Amino acid sequence: MSDFVSQVFDSPNAGGLAIIAAKTAVVFFVLLAGLRLLGKRELGQMNLYDLVLIVVLGNSVQNAMINGDNTLAGGIVSAATLLALSFFLNTVVLRSRRAENFLVGEPAVIVSNGQIVTTNLKREGITRDQLFAALREHGLDSLDQVRMAVLEADGTISVISTSISVPRTRRHYRGLRLP
Repeated sequence: MSDFVSQVFDSPNAGGLAIIAAKTAVVFFVLLAGLRLLGKRELGQMNLYDLVLIVVLGNSVQNAMINGDNTLAGGIVSAATLLALSFFLNTVVLRSRRAENFLVGEPAVIVSNGQIVTTNLKREGITRDQLFAALREHGLDSLDQVRMAVLEADGTISVISTSISVPRTRRHYRGLRLP
């Protein structure tokens, strides 16, 4: 029984665990940069080969992160490093607009008053077929019906129809009065 327990909780020394954490952090930032460079389309418009890419990426970087270490402690250190980095980046994004723009990106207008903004369409990697599919999802069948279409930072396409009036409203609160 004690042999079984020792095999389950067998772990590398502290230096080995630090190396696993460092390699995991490097792989995390390389993948983050690579996926960020691919553009917003990869996030919201996932297709079959994008799913395969994500599965294969996970498998391909696993050995680089833990260096063939199959111990429970090595896996826990790698997972904890990924969770800590994710928490850290989420905190940074919430506190800094500049970091949010850099890491998450900004929305891009791809149709304005029935006209396709081709430079944004090409830069964001959106095809005309994908654009028209998004229009159909919103119940529109031509560009003439579109006031504005925006590729959001999360990869989805928001569409505002010309038939929808955009009401102007007053702000309800101009400031708080403190006693």
